[in-house]
Amino acid sequence: MSDERMTRRASIVGLVIAVCLVAANMRPTITAVGPLLDQIGDDTGMATATLGFITAVPLLAWAVVSPLAHVLSRRFGLSRVVLWALVLLMIGTVVRSLPGPTANLWLGTALIGIALAVANVLMPAAVKRDFPGRMTMMMAVYTALLGGVGAVSSGVAVPFSRLAEDGAGWRVALLMSGALLLPFAIAAWAWATRGTHPPRMPLGAASRQRTGIWTDRLAWLVAAYMGLQSCTFYMLVTWLAAISTSTGRTEIEAGFDVMFYQLFSLAGSLALPLALRGRAQRWVPALIPLLGVAGTLGLILAPGAVLVWAAILGLFGGAALAMALTLVAQRARDHDAASALSGMAQSVGYLLAAGGPVAFGAVHAALGGWTGSLLLLLAVAVALIVTGAFVGRDRYVLDPR
Repeated sequence: MSDERMTRRASIVGLVIAVCLVAANMRPTITAVGPLLDQIGDDTGMATATLGFITAVPLLAWAVVSPLAHVLSRRFGLSRVVLWALVLLMIGTVVRSLPGPTANLWLGTALIGIALAVANVLMPAAVKRDFPGRMTMMMAVYTALLGGVGAVSSGVAVPFSRLAEDGAGWRVALLMSGALLLPFAIAAWAWATRGTHPPRMPLGAASRQRTGIWTDRLAWLVAAYMGLQSCTFYMLVTWLAAISTSTGRTEIEAGFDVMFYQLFSLAGSLALPLALRGRAQRWVPALIPLLGVAGTLGLILAPGAVLVWAAILGLFGGAALAMALTLVAQRARDHDAASALSGMAQSVGYLLAAGGPVAFGAVHAALGGWTGSLLLLLAVAVALIVTGAFVGRDRYVLDPR
């Protein structure tokens, strides 16, 4: 084997490892929060409705910052901006866990949201650029790791919090679950993308594409699909533990229920490439939410079997997220268009998703039970079916109609 071929193979392996490590750090800072909400409320005195905003803050940051990620990638280079985002993610994770006023919690959460907004937007474009022949498979692996490590973070959050004897154990848990793998991701991404130079795109072309993506009907369908699936995920990852404890399960068991939900999302993500190979792939975006409908109805009618419904909802969540990210890559002709679509779709999508956990908690507070909140979740899943029926058609954004 020639030296050039060995170097290229090593470069590809390095990129795969780097993408996997970045994926592993996209969820833990968010998914560890749900099982710790009671502890955070007891320590800070926050009301239930206020606690819902802890999960909503990153989503609002994603909605505001996501369109800027494409601009930054054109100016400074996609790989370099992702590296900056990972460093900012580390800073935000540390700040959020600092002892002292609750302002640290909100500031750290906002920094985490900004960092994740940039990385979330640019990673599908990076996968399309670096793995053009294995795009669907790499997006499935990326999504599976994103969900799998997020699941572990939910499961270990409460046990980690027991390592501290005072009421601030949640700070230790958020730091440990969010920062353990992050230094490795920063180092791997810096090494795998070393020597990358900014693309020096003309400003006029960038402006035209940004304007075009916001007036493209297909882009809005992708954004709606992204938003609705994100809404269901953040409703469940924030409140599933509370639903579980209402059935008589302990706090630790409820944390494992959230982990169980996300572990099954890993299976859903990995199954997507198989579904997209068949003749019915045009209908896959609409068929996936049927699992969400089934799992939600199960929680309403037989809440005692929470593990069964968590598994079904996990399959739905993982497959829907993988489908949404795959649509960002599939509906663009090149990685630059994918970056523009990703920024627009995630901005709109996460603005929609930000209201999910808050609305879910508000309905619970108003009605005193979980049925009303779960009916809201059911309505979102049905809307996702309708959106999926339209977005599944094989078309490209920014193409002349």
